[in-house]
Amino acid sequence: MKTIGNVLWFVFAGLWLALGYALGGLLMCLTIIGIPFGIQSFKLAQFSLWPFGRRVVPRERRGGCLETVANVVWLVLFGWEIFLVHILGGLLLCLTVIGIPFGIQAFKLSVLALWPFGNEIVEDH
Repeated sequence: MKTIGNVLWFVFAGLWLALGYALGGLLMCLTIIGIPFGIQSFKLAQFSLWPFGRRVVPRERRGGCLETVANVVWLVLFGWEIFLVHILGGLLLCLTVIGIPFGIQAFKLSVLALWPFGNEIVEDH
């Protein structure tokens, strides 16, 4: 079931989301200060390609106050906008029974888009 969901997601949303996140990551990596943010954007791109069967979890070793500062900067500059778009997309997808699994994936992406530093993507078991 997750393979079918991933293929449908990839065709209808995943490819476009991943391309957008990858382009944003490339632009952020043009400056040394933007490299950590670009890496987080690449993480979002990778997760948005194939989200079924994976989830976002906090990393075991936390980065301390620097990680928190980076998350706050991410949140203020563009995280809240990406978060709201994923939430809105998830709500619209959940209006139909067929769209509910895809809406759940959009909600998982919204969590990572809001606070990406200190989180990692793991396989569901």
